[in-house]
Amino acid sequence: MKIAIIGTGNLGQSIAKGLVTNQELTSLYLTKRNLTELKEFEHYKNVVLTQDNSEAVQHTDVLIFAVQPAHLEGVLKKIQSVLTKKHIIISTITGVSVADIERMVGEDKCIVRAMPNTAIAVGKSMTCMCSNALGKQRIDIAESIFNKLGHTLEIPEAQMQAATVICASGIAFWMRLIRATTQGAIQLGFDAKEAQQLAMYTSEGAASLLIQNKQHPEQEIDRVTTPKGCTIEGLNEMEHKGLSSSLIQGIVASFHKINTIKKEQL
Repeated sequence: MKIAIIGTGNLGQSIAKGLVTNQELTSLYLTKRNLTELKEFEHYKNVVLTQDNSEAVQHTDVLIFAVQPAHLEGVLKKIQSVLTKKHIIISTITGVSVADIERMVGEDKCIVRAMPNTAIAVGKSMTCMCSNALGKQRIDIAESIFNKLGHTLEIPEAQMQAATVICASGIAFWMRLIRATTQGAIQLGFDAKEAQQLAMYTSEGAASLLIQNKQHPEQEIDRVTTPKGCTIEGLNEMEHKGLSSSLIQGIVASFHKINTIKKEQL
């Protein structure tokens, strides 16, 4: 498969890391104005670094756009002459709709919106995607790429903003919860390194239980709570202090903000 990442910033580099470590590629083109920031990819086989987006487009079939929203239209205009119907356009750009991209490149192109998160760098992304009518016919190609880098879910485009909050911003939310658990472990006597290991691997185990057992979280909670035990004591104290409600309020606040981003950029 011949893939290009147009605009290899933080998310683009995470995708690139996942691709080079988890999938055999015919070729991978990475574009960026400052190529010194992509030095770590110089020695990978079949990876080409370039400042020329048109070069990348001409040599690939799948185009993953990870540029800033305000730059997308300008980038697409400059490569319009080398875009063909064979290309699959995958946008990872927050706030830019399928209709927006169709307006820029035409309705005769295969367009897929994908929202991965930075865990794609380690093959653990939760990636939601949607498409236009033509993209629907080839969305399986996009899914095959991102399924090798984690898990995918096709959703209606109306839910993409919410998915961005839960999956992309969600990485930061979970990191904060892991940090808080780490701080609690330090207060209980573990050194910082040990505390972080306890928090990281316990959170990984909790998610793995739900994934493998296909259970509701409360069913797994019931397995570790005993009458008058320490677990239920801790859970109830957290709920009294607003753990669940604070997390939900934060998610909703993030969702309200993401719906204003596009307006602020205009």
